[in-house]
Amino acid sequence: MMAEDSPRAWRAAEFFAGIGLARLGMSKAGIDVVWSNDIAPTKHAMFERNFGTSEDHTFLVEDLGKLSREQLPENTDIAWASFPCTDLSVAGGRAGLHRGIASSTFWHFIKALSKLGSARPPVIALENVTAFATSHSGQDIASAIRSLNGLGYSVDVLSIDARRFVPQSRPRLFLIGTSAPVATMTEPSPLRPDWLVPIFDDPALVTHKMHVPEPPPLLTDGLVAYLETLSEDDPRWWSTERVDAFVGSLSDLQSERFNTLRDGKTGTARTAYRRMRQGTPRWELRSDGIAGCLRTSSGGSSKQAVVFLGQGDVRIRWMTPREYASLMGAPEYPIDGVKEHHAYSGFGDAVCAPVVEWLSVNYLVPLLASMEIDVIPDEARQLEFVAS
Repeated sequence: MMAEDSPRAWRAAEFFAGIGLARLGMSKAGIDVVWSNDIAPTKHAMFERNFGTSEDHTFLVEDLGKLSREQLPENTDIAWASFPCTDLSVAGGRAGLHRGIASSTFWHFIKALSKLGSARPPVIALENVTAFATSHSGQDIASAIRSLNGLGYSVDVLSIDARRFVPQSRPRLFLIGTSAPVATMTEPSPLRPDWLVPIFDDPALVTHKMHVPEPPPLLTDGLVAYLETLSEDDPRWWSTERVDAFVGSLSDLQSERFNTLRDGKTGTARTAYRRMRQGTPRWELRSDGIAGCLRTSSGGSSKQAVVFLGQGDVRIRWMTPREYASLMGAPEYPIDGVKEHHAYSGFGDAVCAPVVEWLSVNYLVPLLASMEIDVIPDEARQLEFVAS
């Protein structure tokens, strides 16, 4: 146990690091990320632009499944893993955790923890889309939790929407695992949504529930403050013909919403996605003043448009990379010179930094501190498990 005048320096490893927004959030909570891994060189390049290089941090650009035991981090307190959501999200094919090519990399994480043996960290945090909870009728998340149980971790499940911190609708699921019992875990978390409960055949799969404070309320407005101001002659504004095509694609309900906002006495902004409705592509405006969930740049329907309306005027353009950065809680992230599609992909694949910070301050750090105060030998941690 550390002396009170010598605060504990928590150390974390960031698996599937991407551009490092989990590191950004944890660092604001006093957690040092000392090791990172991702397979994408373009994301590593963005990561290095923001964080630079240092002797006390290692970044391995490599397939996690190919890393040897010697390449994996030791002496860490937390392993954070935002593994790919491609095969779990509604927008993807929903191939699942076992059959999907991207999301099955979760098992590489499990195998990495297994290779570490008794040197694996006492706390893990996994992040993914909320559809993870219902993928294959709940079988995928139950399988994931059983694999973590097999490594000696008890697991808690909770959901947090980035909309509590920034004007972006981005609900995400978090699995928090710990390798030792914690005395403070006596009350169910107020974040635990009721719809998660029925998916577990075995209630014992989720074996600890830590009480955390209520997060900030959900935002319903505020997008305008996160948008860039472009000059009237900026080439990124859509042409009259393109705006007319946008308006022409709106449904009756959407047209009514559009006309009301356009004819309003004050200016406002809404985001819009293009969706297929009965085989026809249609644009749809959000009803509130927040952004839809940011996505990667692949496919035109994945990109989000920003529509400025009011006093009879209409202007439309694509959301900019800088706006992506701001809505992910990283407004100062250096992206000058970064190709647009790399920036869109980097931020669209990431976890929202303020959510990580809040979770770290209110859950992960108190969890680690309580484990250090009340250390209980955990024979289960010595178990070895390799997912097939």
